Amino acid sequence: MAPFRGCLIGRFQPFHSGHLRLVERIAADVDELVIGIGSADASHTRRNPFTAGERVMMIRKTLESYDITDYVVPIEDLERNSVWVSHVKSMAPEFDVAYSNNPLVVRLFSEAGIEVRQTEMFDREDLKGSEIRRQMIDDGDWRQHVPEPVQDVIEEIDGVGRLREIE
Repeated sequence: MAPFRGCLIGRFQPFHSGHLRLVERIAADVDELVIGIGSADASHTRRNPFTAGERVMMIRKTLESYDITDYVVPIEDLERNSVWVSHVKSMAPEFDVAYSNNPLVVRLFSEAGIEVRQTEMFDREDLKGSEIRRQMIDDGDWRQHVPEPVQDVIEEIDGVGRLREIE
């Protein structure tokens, strides 16, 4: 029997503690999880400072100690929403259900006949990529919001320095 597989797509700029709690929650519902790294073609900007490869490292290193069967796949942006779901399906292992709160993503998957489950948001005030990136730029306490392996990756690539230098 094939495993029941879910798909979660996000930009993960960076992968933070809310994302980790979300992955843990979804993992309780599925046998395997496909994690799609959205905007994989974007990097070195204030909104998308980290490359797809760096985000893969953040996620893989964080999930190493968890009993979660996962596949992390980069998903480049398309400027044609009508073919986006087929693009995702072409890049990812087959999945049975998608998880998202993004209204456009929910609509696109639903229109393609894929079940979509809305997800709980965790501590959204503090666990927001834009807020964490702002704290990185302003020398705030961003580390408290990301798992330790993510801190290690950001330090390895001088992610804070990058954010401070790019416009």
